[in-house]
Amino acid sequence: MDTVDLIIDAATDFYNELQQDKNGRYRSWEYCYSTFCAARSNNHADVDYLSLMLAFYLASWGMYRGSSFLLQKDYKVHIPVVEELLNPRYDRLIDMKCVDFRNADVQNLILEDLHGFMKDYYKTIRASVAEKKPKNDISDTLITKILMGTLACVPAYDRYFIAGIKETKVSTGNYNVQSILKLADFYEANNEKLEATRKTLKIGGLPYPQMKMIDMGFWRIGFNMDTAKGLKNAH
Repeated sequence: MDTVDLIIDAATDFYNELQQDKNGRYRSWEYCYSTFCAARSNNHADVDYLSLMLAFYLASWGMYRGSSFLLQKDYKVHIPVVEELLNPRYDRLIDMKCVDFRNADVQNLILEDLHGFMKDYYKTIRASVAEKKPKNDISDTLITKILMGTLACVPAYDRYFIAGIKETKVSTGNYNVQSILKLADFYEANNEKLEATRKTLKIGGLPYPQMKMIDMGFWRIGFNMDTAKGLKNAH
């Protein structure tokens, strides 16, 4: 099976499973993303509610595990990040096409401005709860999950997504310009097939963003690999 067909099948399977459980854990992305989209057109957006929505989405997607510094804070800790994300200068990132990532201004907004702001902010928060100075920087996983949940402008580089892109050899597991550009190239090379499927995957009547299509396709491949490994080890 071609890689693009593998991605389409994986993304469709994941989406269909979501539709079968109206209270499913992973539907939190839909709620978070659609709420942030609606808030961008509201001059009086409820940042407290948006922070709560972001916190629950992050928890649903594994970012509030026992070792996480976020577990030591309430949801309001995200308010400064929410306020930054709502800045109109980032409006162009909402539901952007993969090809738009080739724009240097877009790359800077995501990988310099937003990434830098969130890394510095969460680094300060983590330092306030850490018993000793952490050895590692704020993870790309946390930052990309926030970007996926609020703007859907890049995939969330977690372990399943990284495993998926490495298995298919479409890109690398490193969160950087080159990695995302390879994903954009893959999408554009298979645009007709991917778009035909993506437009059938709806959230509040609107199609899923292209980056979400990429995200959930590769994520599901990585998830399936992990599940198969677990089943193999059990026998």
